[in-house]
Amino acid sequence: MLEFLAGIDHALFIFLNVTVANPFTDALMPVVTDDMFLRVLYGAAMGAILWRGDARLRWLVLASALVLLLTDQTSSHLLKPLIGRARPCHVLENINLLVGCGGGLSMPSSHAANAFGQGVLFSLVVRQTKWYLWVFAAVVAISRVFVGVHYPGDVFVGAVIGGGYGWLIAMAFRKFDEKYLKNRRDKTNAAEA
Repeated sequence: MLEFLAGIDHALFIFLNVTVANPFTDALMPVVTDDMFLRVLYGAAMGAILWRGDARLRWLVLASALVLLLTDQTSSHLLKPLIGRARPCHVLENINLLVGCGGGLSMPSSHAANAFGQGVLFSLVVRQTKWYLWVFAAVVAISRVFVGVHYPGDVFVGAVIGGGYGWLIAMAFRKFDEKYLKNRRDKTNAAEA
């Protein structure tokens, strides 16, 4: 069964990385997957929330940081060494490698875990962000296949891990918001009335 799934994963990788690859994806995907680009984007988004957001959204920044910590540490430092899967760029020839292969392992994709963790968290807490955060998370995740450093299965597992942590922290944040932050808002509104 595992060999069958690995065969499908390999075939999907070749389809996306070699067959579907084109000048547009070859130019876009290295930018989308770049660590510095993602860090600056995340930092700018969290900075904007801290600067312009209300108290509830400022607390959400803390929840976001917790999701990022959990997704990144679980995928990079717990599961990758445990699973030990080599990156496709280390074992396959004639692939479309658009970034450095790196020395790390493949399963699961930390980029996918981090992106989907944030996407699920924010979409469950700030409903109007759902559609574009899901699209962004999917593009970041699939970029890892297009640049040649992850199999589709790595991306899928990373998305599930990230989505799970995002959901868990969103549910905890909702309870915190309902019990603590809502009471503070109600007391402030009552005092102002």
